Amino acid sequence: MQHKLIAFIGGGNMAQAIILGLLKQGYPAEKIIVNDPNEEKRAFFANLGVATSENNVESVIKAEVVLLAVKPQMMADVCSPLSAVDFSDKLLISIAAGISTERLNALIPSVKSIVRVMPNTPALVGEGMAGLFAPKNTSENYRTFAQDLLGAVGRTVWVDDETQMHAVTAASGSSPAYFFLMLEAMQQALIKMNIDEKTARELVQQSMLGAAKMVTENPQIALSTLRENVTSKGGTTAAALAVFDAQHFNQTIEQAMQACLSRSQEMETLF
Repeated sequence: MQHKLIAFIGGGNMAQAIILGLLKQGYPAEKIIVNDPNEEKRAFFANLGVATSENNVESVIKAEVVLLAVKPQMMADVCSPLSAVDFSDKLLISIAAGISTERLNALIPSVKSIVRVMPNTPALVGEGMAGLFAPKNTSENYRTFAQDLLGAVGRTVWVDDETQMHAVTAASGSSPAYFFLMLEAMQQALIKMNIDEKTARELVQQSMLGAAKMVTENPQIALSTLRENVTSKGGTTAAALAVFDAQHFNQTIEQAMQACLSRSQEMETLF
């Protein structure tokens, strides 16, 4: 991976995950600047040997790569002073949900190279799944850099059509919460079956981890086949799945993901 000077605008959880992943892979700390108004966050990064600042414009002028890690509703205010900086030879990476490359171009008119990223929270444990999109004028060199950057905290996929980023949001961006909800419901059901809270959690979390590993280690086997392979006709698992089916489980999942996609589309018009 090339060692370009990166300015992170925002030092929240996702920025922390990416920076820790980069440092773990040997990326030089002196090639990273973190800008955040929060003193505690700046102290956290300073302890890692990373430069910190409160002056976004100053950091952006120095940087070769600028990574916007701010909330969507803050994007316009953050970009307003940055619009005076010449971005023509810089790579702009945004990890903000619902902010299109067209909108980023409008906020920072001089930018010529943009990569839009939808990461997810498992990046915090090095198991992230990020969707990436770049307009045609973003060079292969910059695309590779962005991919390597996100690769420090998990896996990446590219989409050719920016509208697909809404589906990526519904899939990887929001899905950790879906899985947490499922685990929470299973734990609560077990507690009602007189299993203590700690044991219930251990049962469900290890089962989830094992099932996920079976999926990732058997990419040639369809998900439906994996399910069928662990479901004996007339058995206990079949009884449980019959209830899911009767409650229209698949349709509920589809409706939830569609709601996520629709909200993502709506956010593009708001910020």
